[in-house]
Amino acid sequence: MSRSPLAAFTDRITLPDLRLSPGEPMTPSRIRIELLSGLTVALALVPEAVAFAFVAGVHPLVGLYAAFMVGLITAVFGGRPGMISGATGALAVVMVALVAEHGVEYLFATVVLMGILQVFAGVMRWGKFIRLVPHPVMLGFVNGLAIVIFLAQLTQFKVPGTVENTGHGAGGGAWLSGGPLALMLALVAATMAIIWVMPRITKVIPAPLAGIGIIAAIVIAFGLDVPRVGDMASIEGGLPPFHIPMVPLTWETFEIILPYAVILAAIGLIESLLTLNLVGEMTNQRGGASQECVAQGAANIVTGFFGGMGGCAMIGQSMINVKSGGRTRIAGIAAALFLLAFILFASPLIEQIPLAALVGVMFMVVIGTFAWNSLRILARVPLTDAVVIVLVTGVTVYADLAVAVVVGVIVSALAYAWNNARRIHAKTYATPEGAKVYQVQGPLFFGSSDGFVELFDVKTDPGLVIVDFADSRVVDQSALQAIEAVAIKYEAAGKKIQLRHLSRDCHRLLKKAGHLMVDSADDPDYGLAVDYDVRTGILGGH
Repeated sequence: MSRSPLAAFTDRITLPDLRLSPGEPMTPSRIRIELLSGLTVALALVPEAVAFAFVAGVHPLVGLYAAFMVGLITAVFGGRPGMISGATGALAVVMVALVAEHGVEYLFATVVLMGILQVFAGVMRWGKFIRLVPHPVMLGFVNGLAIVIFLAQLTQFKVPGTVENTGHGAGGGAWLSGGPLALMLALVAATMAIIWVMPRITKVIPAPLAGIGIIAAIVIAFGLDVPRVGDMASIEGGLPPFHIPMVPLTWETFEIILPYAVILAAIGLIESLLTLNLVGEMTNQRGGASQECVAQGAANIVTGFFGGMGGCAMIGQSMINVKSGGRTRIAGIAAALFLLAFILFASPLIEQIPLAALVGVMFMVVIGTFAWNSLRILARVPLTDAVVIVLVTGVTVYADLAVAVVVGVIVSALAYAWNNARRIHAKTYATPEGAKVYQVQGPLFFGSSDGFVELFDVKTDPGLVIVDFADSRVVDQSALQAIEAVAIKYEAAGKKIQLRHLSRDCHRLLKKAGHLMVDSADDPDYGLAVDYDVRTGILGGH
């Protein structure tokens, strides 16, 4: 008896494992690295979560709660240890219209529905379709995201003001200039230098954490007047309270939130699964796509019921974690718990951290994320791949990640179809009996169907024509119509056509389309000859 998709999925889900690999012990040294990496990530999460909350038009705590809950749940149950999730800008820019028109309660309901859709995608194991994303799209994705992360940090070079009215991070509108700008740039450069030098001195403390700590100590000790985390907003708060979204349970409400939920679920899964692949390449891990979908969905469902704005994987923070040494679930769990501790107990201290230190960390992430080798290979790879890399990078910057990936996949698929369409050709020879054989080579599908028809010279061909598909494959309905068109032409000329070496799957396709009226158990490796009768529309097996 067949099992349900849910039962099949639960058999495959990987339970949380805090070890580096099966059988490897968790040493005190490893735990220290994981905890320090988590602390570094938590410090970098604070300004990002606050800024994205402002972008979405909600209170900063809504972003911070989302970063905590989504980060914690995905760290425990996600498909890839080392990944960091939280509130992201890709989702925030979609949420802003919903919040502005209907209010924050509709956002919470949308986040719950978004999570349900993501869980469904995971249970149905749709995460595997991320394999269809070509490598040039991945290169464009990381390049575009690196640029987006860089541009997002530039808002920290604005004069602190009323962020609630600007939605652009810490700056109220006017850019820093003169001495304040020079000081800010000097601190950013110093942070980057510390991060670059620290691994050459010691690896006891993650370099990004050392950079943040040293620069923060200098700024506090000398009382330097530079933008700090507290200039964005106060991060002080309590535990996230359970809260059922206060929206009417009507069909009208469902119609309002469904389009937003679908878009948010798609963007969240695309960004999470691409990040999962990227982290997997860095940590030599595979699999877990469907489990990540379920974990992201469950996290968003919970977040929606606890006053959070929802979230997905964050490539910037994931890169910080991996490059700081985080390899297990401990780092992600620690990051979420540290973030909660900041909200509950340490907000006055965290608010004193200079934004320049966090900007320096993110700039180093940008340098490490951008695929610099893609610039060198642009002239050496096929033109289509080079175009896809540049196109996805540009669309990621000027639109959003989901659109960029969809555009990249479509362009790559069209290019692949065009290249295969050009492969269709045929070798011809005459048999001792006087028949002419067309040995078709290349796939026969919608893109090559016109080229297939043009292969045949009906006027000069003999009375019997054999079309041999041993080196080809009939793929779709367009291919069937092309075969029929050729057969009609030969019938009109009073000639007979015979099809050979159709594979079993082609036989099934022809039969399903109503062109094949008899079953055949012929082995396609040894050949199959089929006569096509135009008058009856029947392919008869021999």
